[in-house]
Amino acid sequence: LGGLLYGLGGGELTYAVCAVALVLGVLLLAVVPVRYAAPRQPLEGTMWQRAAEGIRFIRSRPIVLGTISLDLFAVLLGGVVALLPVYAKEVLHTGPEGLGMLRSSMAVGEVAMGLWLSTRPIQRHVGKVMFAAVAVFGMANLIFSLSHWFWLSLACLAVAGAADMVSVYIRSALVQFSTPDAMRGRVNAVNMLFISSSNELGEFRAGAMASAIGAVPAAIAGSLCTLGVVGTWMRVFEPLRTVDRLEDAARSSSHPSA
Repeated sequence: LGGLLYGLGGGELTYAVCAVALVLGVLLLAVVPVRYAAPRQPLEGTMWQRAAEGIRFIRSRPIVLGTISLDLFAVLLGGVVALLPVYAKEVLHTGPEGLGMLRSSMAVGEVAMGLWLSTRPIQRHVGKVMFAAVAVFGMANLIFSLSHWFWLSLACLAVAGAADMVSVYIRSALVQFSTPDAMRGRVNAVNMLFISSSNELGEFRAGAMASAIGAVPAAIAGSLCTLGVVGTWMRVFEPLRTVDRLEDAARSSSHPSA
């Protein structure tokens, strides 16, 4: 959409639409009522003490720690978005239009899978499904890394986006179900920090490796590392792998030893 707006009216129109959309988003959020399921409790301790308590909680819950760290390392090691300009020019031999399609294809896969999940939510074997989704993400990126066919590369990125949406869908729900109300803000803060940093650090990793060994070897190595992370996490975080229903995470959160 950004490319289409830029083609129609240049940078001025594109950034004007972005600014209006951001303002509209703030105004719409401002009218959303905030209701609490239970009376708010007074804060105890300093900000650093509360943050440390949140980190200790995450470390004590294999489901929460495994879910957050799986996404962190999968995206940190396996992301290929930063390498798309190099692939478009040197591997797939396409121009700006082709690069725009490559950059959009992951979002197309994510939106399509999001619409599918909104009508057909995942009910059973959520732990195994999440690991499978991350494995598909890594495999799709691996095939993209080896591909010299534009349309195959486009399809691989769309599949990677769809698999990532499945992972996000399950991960977000598992973290929510596994966390009591009093701890949810701190756990979500750590989760969002991991999500945000993994994307940027993953792009730095991809660029640094590409400058050292080349874009294609860097993409291949990152995809293989993602698959290795999936295998390792399945062995280390067995409670996460064996979660059947999302509600099971809520029950296990009341038993730290579970």
